[in-house]
Amino acid sequence: MLFTTYSSFQSLSRSLRRGHCHAVKWLLLQGKLFCTKAGKEPHFRESIVLKGASYPSDSWTNIPPSILQKVGRDLHNRKHHPISLIKLRIKNFFYNNFLRRGSPIFSVYDNLSPIVTLKQNFDNLLVPLDHPSRAQSDSYYFNRSHMLRAHTTAHQKDLIMSGLNSFLIVGDVYRRDTVDASHYPVFHQVDGVRLFTQEELFNSVRDPVGLSLFEKTVGERLPDKQEDHSLEAVKLVEHDLKSTLEHLAHHLFGKESEIQWVDAYFPFTHPSWELEIKYQDKWLEVLGCGIIEQEILRSGGVAHQIGWAFGLGLERLAMKLYNIPDIRLFWSENPDFLSQFQVDDPETPITYKVTSKYPQCICDISFWIPDNYKENDFYDLVRTVGGDLVEKVDLVDKFFHTKHQRQSHCYRVIYRHMEKTLTQADVNVIHNALRQEATKELGVELR
Repeated sequence: MLFTTYSSFQSLSRSLRRGHCHAVKWLLLQGKLFCTKAGKEPHFRESIVLKGASYPSDSWTNIPPSILQKVGRDLHNRKHHPISLIKLRIKNFFYNNFLRRGSPIFSVYDNLSPIVTLKQNFDNLLVPLDHPSRAQSDSYYFNRSHMLRAHTTAHQKDLIMSGLNSFLIVGDVYRRDTVDASHYPVFHQVDGVRLFTQEELFNSVRDPVGLSLFEKTVGERLPDKQEDHSLEAVKLVEHDLKSTLEHLAHHLFGKESEIQWVDAYFPFTHPSWELEIKYQDKWLEVLGCGIIEQEILRSGGVAHQIGWAFGLGLERLAMKLYNIPDIRLFWSENPDFLSQFQVDDPETPITYKVTSKYPQCICDISFWIPDNYKENDFYDLVRTVGGDLVEKVDLVDKFFHTKHQRQSHCYRVIYRHMEKTLTQADVNVIHNALRQEATKELGVELR
């Protein structure tokens, strides 16, 4: 039978957040989800229905309801939301600084579905088959053919094939991750792409005669260039990319901000870099970028062009620029939080003022782990059972029993409601449910 609808996800999740774990529980079973109510047998879900389409489950299915209920929230398009304000600042930068005959050359795509194929998310971008991001422990899969995008770069090739050569992609992305104040399994990205023909790239060169985008014969891949590209083309594209992003960083953080470039690796660009900015006396990674792999452009039908691409996370920028201490706040409906971003001009300086700080409730859980244990499975289970009541999870102790050849983990789970005080009794109900589900779904043995 088909599983419950998105509205059911919302109502059941609200019940769980209120602490009604005795009545409603969300469970994971062998990577597939099902729902159970008190006194009834669980209904196994054969497929996921989302955004009007059905995705049959298989051995790769691993998306919990706590993640599915975030699809469609689209914080980046929500007026007066901090994520939307940062998006608008970036959009306005490109609209105002890159014009042709008075019109912006960059187009913006901020309503693309987060449901993509593995081909879009990985293969189109030359991600190796053994790359860690492909693992079930790192990404969210509907099945072995469809997934929730792990980056907005997943749409890059499709947009290039449609004939676009300068564009921004904005959207929600999904990755399995640790649980703390700066990590969340759903966040928002901006990807940017700009392509150049030979005429466009060399039009500012005083004497372009003899210059070409490509080597006459395919050469050797070097640390600073791909085998196809001419050195002069690479240096011009690198200069355009870095000057663009340096100006963007100064636009966001101030003209006096100190920045530096660090060499990096991404499967879909070469050479690649990360831009860091010195913020509050610490170096902060702002974005990753590079020169697009020519193989991607060839397969996209624009073999005669060369280009750059970048990607950045909006939560990271918003937390720093607005002094937001906890990434969970972006999903809050608390008027005390949202009202602080009710501005008409996205360039308005805002410093978030903490309205209250409710006390933590701390519980530990210790268990012997099976051979196939993956830590991100436990983090997902914590989020599924505890929702946004969980502020942080720390692995505080490991113990290996030499006689029995068994490994034990002890985790400290910190619970804190962002809008009211939790009692230890409230937390005990949730934590006991977590202990039970860890045993059932992960095959651990409690200590």
